Amino acid sequence: MSEDTTQKINDARRSALKGGAGVAAALSLPITAFAAESKKTPSSVHKGKHNMNTFTAKDGTQLYFKDWGSGQPIVFCHGWPLSSDSWESQMLHVASNGFRAIAHDRRGHGRSTQPWNGNEMDTYADDLAQLIDMLDLKNVILVGFSTGGGEVARYIGRHGTKRVAKAALISSVPPLMLKTANNPGGLPLEVFDGIRAASIKDRSQLYRDLASGPFFGFNRPGAKASQGMIDSFWAQGMQAGHKNTYDCIKAFSETNFTEDLKKFNVPTLVVHGDDDQVVPIGASAHMSSKLVKNAKLIVYPGAPHGLTDTHKDKLNADLLAFAKS
Repeated sequence: MSEDTTQKINDARRSALKGGAGVAAALSLPITAFAAESKKTPSSVHKGKHNMNTFTAKDGTQLYFKDWGSGQPIVFCHGWPLSSDSWESQMLHVASNGFRAIAHDRRGHGRSTQPWNGNEMDTYADDLAQLIDMLDLKNVILVGFSTGGGEVARYIGRHGTKRVAKAALISSVPPLMLKTANNPGGLPLEVFDGIRAASIKDRSQLYRDLASGPFFGFNRPGAKASQGMIDSFWAQGMQAGHKNTYDCIKAFSETNFTEDLKKFNVPTLVVHGDDDQVVPIGASAHMSSKLVKNAKLIVYPGAPHGLTDTHKDKLNADLLAFAKS
């Protein structure tokens, strides 16, 4: 090898080392900046026992939450068998428009741990209360989808509205899904027994069937199915615990939220699709909007249960307008 060639190789090596050092230095800047910024975090954010984006419920259950943006807080409660990821479109939208978006994975769902007990509405509501208290949230806008709407209702029923400014029930289960003598418009117990049986037999297939069928309305003539929506629903469902999702069927179907709804004393938005095959509008939104004083009902013509995805642009606009009103 000639001296000229050797010199060129050495020069190239020195250049690469300098470049690598520059990249390393550049990469270290965000970490240093983040470390400095973390020292500025208000102490109120660190109330209660929690680490990063989890907190510990009273029974030791670890619950995951995400916290985006800044401003007036909007707290989102998800549906069954999903996780906080199901709210990502709405959270991104409101956090990009001056609000703080917060959502947790219900116990036994998503990234939260999977306790054997506590898979019922009272505990769900108490977990939500602990999150709100821990973060010392005030002037909160509570938004619940499907089962999450029941969680919002039970929270207000048990904990009141001292921290709540507004509430929104989206495709929500209140006041009662189950058909009874006093609720003739509800669904027969056999429907929920069927869901439980399908969950025991093959819950993976159950989630695929729900997502590819009635949940998003993909079983309707002319409907164009989104494989992405189906896959996301399935993935979130399978991330949840088997026992937790099984117990939750009873929680969302048999809990009566009538008295909870009567305790609402804040502006409330009720949004529902009139082609909801999972939570029919007649026994849910139409009744809830009458039980909640001065509630505003918005019906989406032809919309299915999963309108947070199928009608996300309209819902994003409606939620933002409600939050700003």
